[in-house]
Amino acid sequence: MTKRILHIVTNVGSYDDPSHRTGLWLSELTHAWQVFAEHGFAQDVVSPAGGRSPLEPRSLKFPNYDRTAKAWRADPARMALLERTARPAQVDSSEYDAILFTGGHAVMYDFPDSVGLQQITREIFERGGIVSSVCHGYCGLLNTRLSDGSYLVAGRRLTGFSWREEVLAGVDNVLPYNAERAMRDRSADYRKSRLPFVSYTVVDGNLVTGQNPGSAKATAKKVAELL
Repeated sequence: MTKRILHIVTNVGSYDDPSHRTGLWLSELTHAWQVFAEHGFAQDVVSPAGGRSPLEPRSLKFPNYDRTAKAWRADPARMALLERTARPAQVDSSEYDAILFTGGHAVMYDFPDSVGLQQITREIFERGGIVSSVCHGYCGLLNTRLSDGSYLVAGRRLTGFSWREEVLAGVDNVLPYNAERAMRDRSADYRKSRLPFVSYTVVDGNLVTGQNPGSAKATAKKVAELL
């Protein structure tokens, strides 16, 4: 039976300052999509509110704007997937073998408190499916609780965009919170690479996480191996 992957993308297009744009970090989606496509997996896209997922401007510049991202933007059918994403209520979690939360700073705003995404994540995780995230995508796991009331991330090894990387990216003064600290506050066993911006992934059972945009392909490969 064909494996099915559910990609999660943001609906947010700016920081608190509307003139400061953000959105989906496109290569995090395209790198993972390519890996899963090579394995013949079926793939769908959902967002917290459904509808359009705007793109992070910085992800469309060198060196982040690579071949896979350019090919996606040049394909009207692929771009249409980001114009009409599904809502969580339209998703039957039992149909998916894995969920992948993509990143971009925008997800810090709409991923954490999406009750619909929390339910999908919990259901997939508790039946042994794979829950995964790349970069800021781990913000989608911050408030997800299991059926026993505990945080999904509590006591589990994971990674995501580090505070050091936020500082080096020059955005630490505009962020709504420190995601690395928030994960530690939820008793997650947060890990990170010694060097910033290099590919780094962590696997803890059926939880697979990547630290930054450069980790998207490796994270997807780990998910594919588990499937």
